[in-house]
Amino acid sequence: MVERVPWMAPVDYEIMLFFDEHAIQVSPRVLAANIGYDRQYVSKRCRTLSEARLLNAVDTGLYQLTETGVAYLEGELDADDLENAEPE
Repeated sequence: MVERVPWMAPVDYEIMLFFDEHAIQVSPRVLAANIGYDRQYVSKRCRTLSEARLLNAVDTGLYQLTETGVAYLEGELDADDLENAEPE
C-alpha cells in the first residue's frame, strides 16, 4: 500500500489505480462511469493530479498515468516528494 499524501482525495487513488490497470487514454467522463464518481468531480481531480505530475493530459480531455504516478503506486516515490508538489 502506498503512503497517503495529505492533499489527495480518496478518489485520487482510485483514479490512478484505474489508469494503472488500464494502459489507455481516458476522458474524465469515461473514468467517472467506470469508478462510480461524479464526472465533474473526477474531472477536477484529474486536473489536480495532472498539476502534481501524476497524470498527463495527453490530448484535449484525455489523461493517462505518468511515470511519476506509476512510481507512486509502486511505492517507489516518497509521499513527502508529493507533498512538495501540492497543486495550487
